[in-house]
Amino acid sequence: MTSSEACEITRLEPAAIIGFDGHVIAGLRVHPDQKHLVFPLGNEISVYELETNRQTFLRGHTNTISTVDISPTGKMVASGQTNHMGFRAYVIIWDWESRKEISRYELHRVKVQSLCFSSNEQYLVSLGGKDCGSIIVWDIEQNMAICGITATKETTGDALKVCGLNQRWTTFVSGGDQNLRVWHIDRDRKRLNVQDVAVGKLRREFTGMRITENDEILYVGTMSGDIVKIRLNVSSNPNAPMPDKTPVMLGCFGKHNPRKPVGKDCEKYHYGVRDLLILPNGSLIIGAGDGTIEMVHERNVSFKNYTSPTWPQLKSLQSTKVGGVITSLQIVNQYTLLIGTDGCEIYSLELQNFKTSLRLLKTCHTNAVYDIAFPYNFSLVFATSSHESIWIWSTSRMQELLRIVVPNFASSSIVFSRDGKSIISAWNDGVIRAFTPLTGKLIYAIPNAHNKGCSSVAVTSNGKILVSGGIEGQVRVWKIEPYVQSMIGVLKEHYGPIESVHINSFDTEVVSASRDGSCVIWDLIRLTRKHVIFAHTQFIAAQYYPTGVQILTAGSDKLIGYWEAFDGSLVREVEGSKSGPINAIDMNMTGEYFVSAGTDQVVRLWDYQLGVEVAVGIGHASAITSARYSPNGKFLVTGSSDGGIFVWTVPENYHIKIPSPQELAGGSGSNKRTKPTTDSAGKRLVPCRAPKASNENVRQLESAHSNRSSQIANCPAVDLNAQPTIDPCVDTASLADDTEQQDQLETRSVHSQKSQIFDR
Repeated sequence: MTSSEACEITRLEPAAIIGFDGHVIAGLRVHPDQKHLVFPLGNEISVYELETNRQTFLRGHTNTISTVDISPTGKMVASGQTNHMGFRAYVIIWDWESRKEISRYELHRVKVQSLCFSSNEQYLVSLGGKDCGSIIVWDIEQNMAICGITATKETTGDALKVCGLNQRWTTFVSGGDQNLRVWHIDRDRKRLNVQDVAVGKLRREFTGMRITENDEILYVGTMSGDIVKIRLNVSSNPNAPMPDKTPVMLGCFGKHNPRKPVGKDCEKYHYGVRDLLILPNGSLIIGAGDGTIEMVHERNVSFKNYTSPTWPQLKSLQSTKVGGVITSLQIVNQYTLLIGTDGCEIYSLELQNFKTSLRLLKTCHTNAVYDIAFPYNFSLVFATSSHESIWIWSTSRMQELLRIVVPNFASSSIVFSRDGKSIISAWNDGVIRAFTPLTGKLIYAIPNAHNKGCSSVAVTSNGKILVSGGIEGQVRVWKIEPYVQSMIGVLKEHYGPIESVHINSFDTEVVSASRDGSCVIWDLIRLTRKHVIFAHTQFIAAQYYPTGVQILTAGSDKLIGYWEAFDGSLVREVEGSKSGPINAIDMNMTGEYFVSAGTDQVVRLWDYQLGVEVAVGIGHASAITSARYSPNGKFLVTGSSDGGIFVWTVPENYHIKIPSPQELAGGSGSNKRTKPTTDSAGKRLVPCRAPKASNENVRQLESAHSNRSSQIANCPAVDLNAQPTIDPCVDTASLADDTEQQDQLETRSVHSQKSQIFDR
């Protein structure tokens, strides 16, 4: 590659985005063609094809998308966003066929709360957030705003939702905190006429709204847990003037409990009715804040003298429950209900049978993705670590295969063993845990591996030596055996948290990066310090070049540094970001290219030798916290602080030829490393295998879960008061009592027999 070619920066395109922003109210939408789902993902809109699992994206927003709507015929999609305080927020109208922008406007301040199309698709009605509070009617054909007005009175709360009628295209409804209003568009006078719904003394915060096909009845959910039925009193003729009759409330309904006496037989839905649907037979589907999904219909009973304002009018037909608050309800293909939750999960449910048909379709992290790991030389699956869980994903289907749950703690670092038989993870409770890759069972746990939390972990190629870094600034070395895991040394030079540890390809050195402004190169055989790298930065990542001759570092100073591993001298520095620190770097298997990402939300692909950018990916809506190159070099995976996972396609110009394992190990012949078959006493050495893991390998994971839904494994509790095992070869004379005993362990050389476990 010439220098002129290197200056041409190409665009990284996301092959898939694993995620669903369930916090957007009514964000999950089914296109009228019944073949696509539309939902927001950060500052992009995902168009997901149900049959093929393919994704395309609508890009154009500058910040997080807050609301989405689809026109009645499906020809257009509208989306609104949030923005920083003091700035205006965009509303964008997209053409469905071309997936391109038709028009946009920025008349709302800070946030667009809700959107709805008119039934004839001539108008788009947008509602601003609490910092704006205005309703704007936009003429799509003429590309201009017709009118705008404040959505509520001064005596009521904020408006939260707008909903268009099905027949009368000049009328729409708005609702929110103690306000429910019907609006009529006067096109000639360019103004809005409004009527307040007569609800008497009822005070509610109105949420989801659905209108019957003939525009006669409006059903509105409330945060109080009941449903209000409204007669709209509007004409089906769109050219008719605003009617004299005001919309009136027909009743406030709750669920009937036949087991309780009259007067106490009315039950409300916990945490409010968040969304609802009207079925063709007149039944209702209700989604509640506690995750309850229920099909109900109205009872033919009179409640004139009922003591409570909420009547037990609804009879339950079917019911089920999911985890999280229901934020979206949609029906696809007339028989399947799609459910979106604030836990960023999408469920499917057959309307005929609520009990056995519930199935999880899509899921993603709800917290920051702290680390990403691929198995050695295997690109079909990858693992991510986050709060309370480790997830394993399929790269072919972009779906979850396995979830390992450790309640109340966060996994800061993960790595696969070279043989693919275990997943080793570091947790903020100070425990190092290893799991099987197929079932997620706990193989072993090292309690109190670090007193203030374990922040990083790395393993040698034979899986017998583990190196971990802690928040307290120590690097600790562990010997992994089938039934015992013992500490063989503590390396103390840092006084700040260890952000990463990385072992070279020959298992002879390890580099540790710390926020104290130093990277230390350690001799892994003698457990001594070799060199120290100092810079005016907080080091966040450090990685060896595949041949081990250089080290690549990144940190808070926005610079990427090249360092000689031989003496720790600086070779080159390049600017890796225009704003914000670099949080992650990773090289491909040959070292030709590497990826960097950070708080500027930009993914950059670099040519290692030239030190220049060759490709850039833009799409994350928050700071990128982790990045990893796939073993085959064809794609990148990045994770962000909002839980989003992006899979980026690497352009063919920057693909690599995968070397053979012999080439990576240093060639063949006299330079090839061989494993010793006997120890110093002449006794035959047996390969170290963890119990219960010998029959599981990560390479079987894709086939093992091809026809099954994702599996969730819960990790058993670990005794946090237990102390780790100290190798008997280590002199314990300098160990102190209680929790300080590990901190006082001196860095020392280990007896000669310990070098046998490195298989030199």
